Amino acid sequence: MKKYDVVVIGAGPGGMTAALYAARANLKVAMLDRGVYGGQMNNTDDIENYPGFTSIKGPELGEKMYQSATNSGVEFVYGNVQKVTVDDEHLKHVQTDSDELVSKAVIIATGSTNRKLGVPGEEEFSGKGVSYCAVCDGAFFKDRDVSVIGGGDSAISEGLYLANLADNVNVVHHRDKLRAQRVLQERAFDNDKMDFTWDSDVKEIIGDENQVTGIKVHNKKTDQDEVVPTSGVFIYVGNIPNSQAFTNLKITDEAGWIKTNDEMETTIPGIYAVGDVRQKKLRQITTAVGDGGIAGQNAFEYVEQFN
Repeated sequence: MKKYDVVVIGAGPGGMTAALYAARANLKVAMLDRGVYGGQMNNTDDIENYPGFTSIKGPELGEKMYQSATNSGVEFVYGNVQKVTVDDEHLKHVQTDSDELVSKAVIIATGSTNRKLGVPGEEEFSGKGVSYCAVCDGAFFKDRDVSVIGGGDSAISEGLYLANLADNVNVVHHRDKLRAQRVLQERAFDNDKMDFTWDSDVKEIIGDENQVTGIKVHNKKTDQDEVVPTSGVFIYVGNIPNSQAFTNLKITDEAGWIKTNDEMETTIPGIYAVGDVRQKKLRQITTAVGDGGIAGQNAFEYVEQFN
């Protein structure tokens, strides 16, 4: 077993900030992640709403945050968390697929993943035209027609990114107006490569043996179905919390979001949650960073009572 003062589970912006604050308070901190540090920032092309930068690439901002944390003494550990338990001495045991970490405090920063449409063809054509990351896969669709499903910030910002590569970007949204920030909407409406299919749901993703060829769309107002030709389908219809490893702790709501107070405290003393996995309204890099700062400081105060 490896012993720490604080274990931060997740290395997105919230987790890296929490680890930084805890380490700067002279605590022994492990930051644990099953993949590359940076979280969803790694899948974001341009970040334009983070203070201090007019525009910065997502992976670049992630690298800067990581360097800040590790330069302050944070130890980065690879691992996939299976379970967290609390013993009679209030120590937290973080069980991964290859190791066990023990700490006085745990900060959960596991974020969320893209919600799937759940329609025929989605699984079949995953990696063959179905994608949840324009930055990752957009280059495969240069000068082709693609579809973006959704109407929020992620859908429109990624649609704008795809418009730099694709011949045409068709945004399919189940309402008659977008939910994205006004500035993103204006850019999308002004972009000649983007058009919109309103009041419509995707019912099926169609393709041949190797590739997506179209989507079957149902218009809720006309009650009509239409097959729209497309080479790629980029899906942005919400998120699901990555909280499955913590169900035994009984700290989530019915949808799986972790419940905290304004101090990032769960109902279990010494266990905190920050960022996109937390039950909250606005899931942004800035709010994750704010959560992380609060949790890191509160974890320090919690650990101090054992010293």
